[in-house]
This record gives sequence, structure tokens and C-alpha cells, in this order.
Amino acid sequence: MYPDSEILFPPRCIPQLRDLRGPEWAELVDRVAALPDGHEDVLGFSLMMIKMASCLTCDLDSYRASLGCCTCARRTASGFKGSDKEIIRLFEQAREEVRDYLASGDVPKPIAALVGQSA
Repeated sequence: MYPDSEILFPPRCIPQLRDLRGPEWAELVDRVAALPDGHEDVLGFSLMMIKMASCLTCDLDSYRASLGCCTCARRTASGFKGSDKEIIRLFEQAREEVRDYLASGDVPKPIAALVGQSA
């Protein structure tokens, strides 16, 4: 078992990504890292990283899992071939997906409580 591996990208890894790209990225990471875990920006950032790192295809027997989530996330962010503007656009798209989901009314009560919605 790998103690640093979880099912999906954990928000605790966000601060470790700060210095991997340019100043726009660092500003985004600083802003998101200062927010509580249930905030839509944290959820959007996590969704973006889940998509970029292909977390849904990772399993405990994989090389990526042996690295741990934070190491995998650092490799993913630093290896992204686009510009900071492009990666920030991916964040904004993921955040919009989160907003749409939260507004859908299909949010289970435990998740609604996490994100501060009234049930």
C-alpha cells in the first residue's frame, strides 16, 4: 500500500504545485490553496487536476500510485505543454462544471453539507 496515494487528487497537494510554472499559475495556486476544501474553486481545481492527471485510470498497482498523488500532480502540472493562460482556462472550465453541478439540485446531502449548501 502506498500511504500518499488516494482515489482522486487531494486538495492537500495544491500548495506543492505553486512553483512549478509561471507567475499566473502561482497566483492561482496561492488563491485556491487559501480556500476551504469545499469551496467551488478548490473543487474546480481538483477536477482540473483529476482530468489532467487521468486520476480515474489510476489504480494502486500502477506506477503513478507508487509515486503518490502529490508527486503525480507535480509531474502533471510541470509537464503540461500549454501556457499558464491555457491551464487557467482549463481551471475555469472545470470550475464552471462544478458550479453547474452544484446548481443542478442533484447534490447528495453529505456533499451539499461539505460545500455549504442548505439541504
